[in-house]
Amino acid sequence: MDDATLRAHLRRFGFSEKEVDTYLTLLAHGEAKASTIAEVAGVSKRYVYSVSEALADRGFVEVNDHVVPTRIRARPPETVVKQLVTDAEAIKPALEARYTRTEPAADQFEVVKSRETVLKRIQGIIADSETELTLSLPIGRLSEVADELEAAVDRGVLVTLLITETDEPPADCCGVASITRIWGEPMPAMVTADDRVGLVAPAEMLTSTHSETQAIVFAHPQLGPVIVGSFFGNYWPVGTEVAVTEPAGLPLTETNFRSIVVEATLRCRKETPLAARIEGRWTETSEAVDIECRIVGVTQGLIEPTNSQFPIEASLTIDADGETYTVGGEGAFIEDIEAERVTLSEAA
Repeated sequence: MDDATLRAHLRRFGFSEKEVDTYLTLLAHGEAKASTIAEVAGVSKRYVYSVSEALADRGFVEVNDHVVPTRIRARPPETVVKQLVTDAEAIKPALEARYTRTEPAADQFEVVKSRETVLKRIQGIIADSETELTLSLPIGRLSEVADELEAAVDRGVLVTLLITETDEPPADCCGVASITRIWGEPMPAMVTADDRVGLVAPAEMLTSTHSETQAIVFAHPQLGPVIVGSFFGNYWPVGTEVAVTEPAGLPLTETNFRSIVVEATLRCRKETPLAARIEGRWTETSEAVDIECRIVGVTQGLIEPTNSQFPIEASLTIDADGETYTVGGEGAFIEDIEAERVTLSEAA
């Protein structure tokens, strides 16, 4: 097997390019200090420690931190392969038990002409949401999705709701969203769940008895973030905030970065000192990062008063051992760190 094929197979096991470099270097040495691996692989020593822990968890290496300096040893390939085969065979029955054979998914877009069908699709999208939901809806249709919204909030989904065509907050709006705003004008009905599925419908389709307009339902990983960006960039800022959730209990671990920004904002406004563990990557080098820190600032455009320079900006400012860094969510590039997983806790 040539080097390119070996690298491709390792990437199928979840290795990044730099993880492949680090592991192959370690295989060539058998056992080595982190500084040696870092020099040969062209990565930082801090990155070697981080990757070695991840590789140890997967059974590829052993880390001996009982000696100084720490030494890292590659496990024999036959042992690694045997363990991988054993693990694969162990999960096979559980996978088969859960598997439902279906035909390949057809179109990722659906045109809907019926108002009743639009409401059913919105209810279904809300019910299936797992981490984040954005929704704009005329006040006259709020009651038809209220139960699904309350259930989403109860299971920990971050729900940002813009109720349109009203200048007065509905009496029962407190439990249906994490953050609720109102706007007196009509706007398109828009819903997205987890940046992957959603629906867009002209305003009149949900308010007019005889409308010839149509809605679009989509399931597309590139389109979802665009709709979310339009929602927060064009419509959310014009609304008036009328309800905000209470902060969740700590400690709290989230992979959805906007949820963390909301929780950090609420806690900081209650003057709760916050500690955090940030897991992700350095945006400049793409090296893995796992850092314990204190949160010293939040930049956001979700909750009033906002302090972001543009509506979708959301970031944390952290202090780690006297050094200050900025942290963004998925796709971050102007911040120092792109967070993949954040754990909030109350600072001692």
